[in-house]
Amino acid sequence: RTVELLGAFMVLCSTEGYNQQSWYTHNRNSPDFHQKNCFVPISEIIAVEETEFNKKQRNIGRWQKMAKLHAFTVHYVKKARNHRWRCSAATFWCVDEHLCNQWTQALKELLEMQKSRPKQLLVYINPFGGKRQGKRIYEQKVAPLFSLASISTDVVVTEHANHAKDNLFEVNIYKYDGVVCVGGDGMFSEVMHGLIGRMQKDSGIDQNNPKASLVQCNIRIGIIPAGSTDCICYSTVGISDPVTSALHIIVGDCQPLDVSSVHHNDTFLKYSVSLLGYGFYGDILKDSEKKRWMGPMRYDYSGFKTFLSHHYYEGTIAYQPAKHTHGSPRDKVSCRTGCYICKQSEKQLAEQNKEHGLKKEEGEEEWKVIKGKFLAINAVNMSCACPRSPKGLSPAAHLADGSADLILVRKCSRFDFLRYLVRHTNQDDQFDFPFVDVYRVKCFQFTSKLSEDNESNVMDVGKKRFGQFCRDHPACCCNIVNSTWNCDGETLDSSAIEVRVHCQLMKLFARGIEEDCKDEAGHSQSSIEQLL
Repeated sequence: RTVELLGAFMVLCSTEGYNQQSWYTHNRNSPDFHQKNCFVPISEIIAVEETEFNKKQRNIGRWQKMAKLHAFTVHYVKKARNHRWRCSAATFWCVDEHLCNQWTQALKELLEMQKSRPKQLLVYINPFGGKRQGKRIYEQKVAPLFSLASISTDVVVTEHANHAKDNLFEVNIYKYDGVVCVGGDGMFSEVMHGLIGRMQKDSGIDQNNPKASLVQCNIRIGIIPAGSTDCICYSTVGISDPVTSALHIIVGDCQPLDVSSVHHNDTFLKYSVSLLGYGFYGDILKDSEKKRWMGPMRYDYSGFKTFLSHHYYEGTIAYQPAKHTHGSPRDKVSCRTGCYICKQSEKQLAEQNKEHGLKKEEGEEEWKVIKGKFLAINAVNMSCACPRSPKGLSPAAHLADGSADLILVRKCSRFDFLRYLVRHTNQDDQFDFPFVDVYRVKCFQFTSKLSEDNESNVMDVGKKRFGQFCRDHPACCCNIVNSTWNCDGETLDSSAIEVRVHCQLMKLFARGIEEDCKDEAGHSQSSIEQLL
């Protein structure tokens, strides 16, 4: 009986003519030695190491008759349900020391040929985010795996806000194969701003120019989820699990990601990769920031409170359709590993820019304008899926197609708005309402009615009109005339913004959500083929 690892084992057997009958194996994750066969690609082998043979193992079955045994252990990715990965191991024994060394050396050489794998990483840990478990999660669950895979790390435990961002402008980032952030979406955003900002600075690009062609960041970012919200990790891997994310980093996965730049009056504000939300989601964030002492429960409380207030906001939206994309927000085609739509959209967008030039193309294309009263305005670069909303805000949004899905929820009754929110938790079409519109765009602008009526700065206007009685909500005596933008979990006070999507501006240590993951899990746990 033997267990073969797909790739290296089959190459060796076919080219070297090794006798398979001389091999025995022990899977450490099982109490017995009669394991069924499984195939594992070389790309998903974590490490190969020599193994010492102890007396307890020696006294079992036929091995007892062998004078001396030599062994090596293969650590590999074992796929479980719901996109969860675990590190498993299989140990191979034989009596021929030379043969054992040849197998070990051959496997190590094949692993060295995996050029996408990181050798040196810069790690930032947020010890304050989420349940304050970031440091413990890294030291107990992630660091041992990096050590097993022979990855060297420089670890920085952040001490204050923007510590990681500021540090990325100072360190020699080019000596690293990637940057890992341990924390929630806020920590990822900080690292992303540091990396992208550093790349633009080194390339002489002015980030305040909303029409500037930004330089792509080729240094991958890895996310070890340890925060209150891990939306980005969930939407790109399929699960918020530290071990799974660590294994994706080790095997060197690479997932391009669109990034939206947000400007106000030719001044750069923020980058966004998941949600830009005005109205409902902006109000939730603004209220929850005052209740951080409640932990993750603050989002539930603020969400319920915001729903009851039922504020709507007037404004004008102008957008340019993303004509280069091959899909639409309502085609029910989800973004998965090796997404065809992302690849084709990137190719077509590159051809358009090469043929026409970015500025010429924008001048020729028509802007579409929408005015109205809105309960929520959301722009998403990805599905924004999470455990509570498995489909996310836009189930068909793509990670790397150079577009964003613009979702407009017009003024409606409180009951209708509740029906819309409930559909984020089930399989029904959440856009199938007369008061909901969705568009796939490459850029858009939003101006609140207050900003349109006044030429001065929005903040100054707010001070002048402070205390204004809201005619639409007389019972609550509110004086809210503008909402707040929710930019990946951080507030933006400017209600007049310009947003532009930059196709595949950065890369993650991820591969997108895999298709038919349950089937893959079954294959890795059961017999695929009896070799002997």
